[in-house]
Amino acid sequence: MKKLIIPKDYTAKLPLFETEIAIKELKDFFQVSLSKELSLTRVSAPLFVRSESGLNDDLSGLETAVSFSTDHEKEVQIVHSLAKWKRMALHRYGIKPYNGLYADMNAIRKCEELSNIHSLYVDQWDWEKIIPKEARTPEKLEDIVRRIYRVFKETEEYITGLYPALDKKLPEDITFISSQELEDRYPDSTPKEREDYAAKEYGAVFISKIGGALKSGEKHDGRAPDYDDWELNGDIIFWNDLLQRAFELSSMGIRVDEDSLAKQLEIAGCTERRELPFHKMLLEGELPYTVGGGIGQSRICMFFLEKAHIGEVQSSLWPEEMVKACEEAGIELL
Repeated sequence: MKKLIIPKDYTAKLPLFETEIAIKELKDFFQVSLSKELSLTRVSAPLFVRSESGLNDDLSGLETAVSFSTDHEKEVQIVHSLAKWKRMALHRYGIKPYNGLYADMNAIRKCEELSNIHSLYVDQWDWEKIIPKEARTPEKLEDIVRRIYRVFKETEEYITGLYPALDKKLPEDITFISSQELEDRYPDSTPKEREDYAAKEYGAVFISKIGGALKSGEKHDGRAPDYDDWELNGDIIFWNDLLQRAFELSSMGIRVDEDSLAKQLEIAGCTERRELPFHKMLLEGELPYTVGGGIGQSRICMFFLEKAHIGEVQSSLWPEEMVKACEEAGIELL
C-alpha cells in the first residue's frame, strides 16, 4: 500500500463505460500509426515458450517466470516480453532491412510490486525491425525514438479531439539524456529521483545507456544481458502531472551483436547462456541485426486518458486493501 498514490481531489475525466470505448479508440489509432511510421507488419505471438529455448525475456535479469508442464512438455514459461522471440521471427520470416513486425503481447509478471503503474498483467506492443550492422549507432537510435515520439504526438492530437475534456500534455520535442549525464547532474539522488527531475524539467525524455555500471559503480537500472546493447538502448519517459512522477512508456534499443552479447554475458556472469539455441545462433552470426522495444498499452491509456491507476484501463488482480483505498478515493478499477 505504500506504493499507492492517491491524487488529491481526483475525479476521472471519462466515466467507466466511456473509458472502455476510449481505450479501443486509442489503441487502434496508436498501433496503426506506429506500424506506418516504422514499416511494421502485425504478426501472431506466443503466450508461452519452452524454458530451454532461451527465448524468454529476463527483464532486469532477476525475475522468474510463471511456468507449467503439459503432457508433452516438461516445462514451458509464460513470456515476460518478446524481446528475443521477435528477432528469431524476423529471421524465420525473411523480412528485409528497415522493415519489421509488431505483436500484441500479453504477459504475466508475478514479481511485480503492485502500484498505480505496475500490474501482474502486462499488455504491450512488442516491435522489432531489421537494420544493417553499420546502422547500429546512437544517431539511428535517436532517429527511431523521434519517429515513435511523433506517433505519441499524433495520438494525443487524435484522442483530445475525440474527448475535449482531456488535456494536451506533451512538449513539441523529446529530449535526449544519458544515464551517466543524469548521475553527473544529480550525484546524490537515486536513479528514480533523477528520472523524476528530468521528466518534470523536459516533459518527455529518452534516457539512454541503461544496464551497464555508471562511474559510481551503480547501475541506473537493470537490463538482461542478451537483448539490448547497453550502450545503444534507453527508456521513453513522460512527466505524469497527475501522479507527480516520471512515467515510463517504452523500453527499447538496438539489440546486441556478437561482440556485445559475449561482453555482456561475461559482465553479468551468464556465460552458460552461450549454449542456448538463440544465443548460439546470434554468436554464430545467423540472426539479423535489429532494433526493437516494447510500448505499454495500458500505460498509454493511463497517460492520455488521465487515469490515476492502471487498473482503470485494464482488468487485473489487486490486494483488497488497495481496492478499498481506490474505492474511497473515487478510483474505479475495471
